[in-house]
Amino acid sequence: MSHGHEEHLEDPLYGISAEFDDPDLLLEACHKAYEAGYRDMDAYSPYPIHGLAESIGYSKSPLPAIVLGGGLTGALGGFLLQYLTTLDYPHNVGGRPLLSWPSFIPITFEVGVLSAALCALVGMLVINGLPQPYHPMFNAKNFEYCSRDRYFLCIEATDKQFDAGGTADFLRGLGAMDVSEVMK
Repeated sequence: MSHGHEEHLEDPLYGISAEFDDPDLLLEACHKAYEAGYRDMDAYSPYPIHGLAESIGYSKSPLPAIVLGGGLTGALGGFLLQYLTTLDYPHNVGGRPLLSWPSFIPITFEVGVLSAALCALVGMLVINGLPQPYHPMFNAKNFEYCSRDRYFLCIEATDKQFDAGGTADFLRGLGAMDVSEVMK
């Protein structure tokens, strides 16, 4: 009995994946898919391929700005901590002035490097959406070979141009070894 409520079941189709046996074919397929107007897609490879991220439309990463901001904030925080501590607890060491900033440089540098490294780690995890113990591509046919010698391109069902039959035909035309549906 539905009581007037409609059940909205989520579409179990994640996308259409294409399997390639050559990284150059994958790179070419990514370029052609992007030129054809597909935007919600991702490529998978056992190792980094130069130009692959750009070929599927990923622009520059915000990670360098995050690391720079974290490093500068950490360095400023380390310097201010030493400066303010010296005001509260003055020490006359070797006849130097109480606020001798050159003596603060090693700690300032180290705290800046530590902060930048921590921001790099956390920023990378957040930007990449990690940790991610499950991803629908794990269900793709032959995807276990992606860690060895196969290359995959998946056009997701959320893409504005996505049509299961048309997208599958498009991927077959790019020279894929196998094209299959990926379920969520």
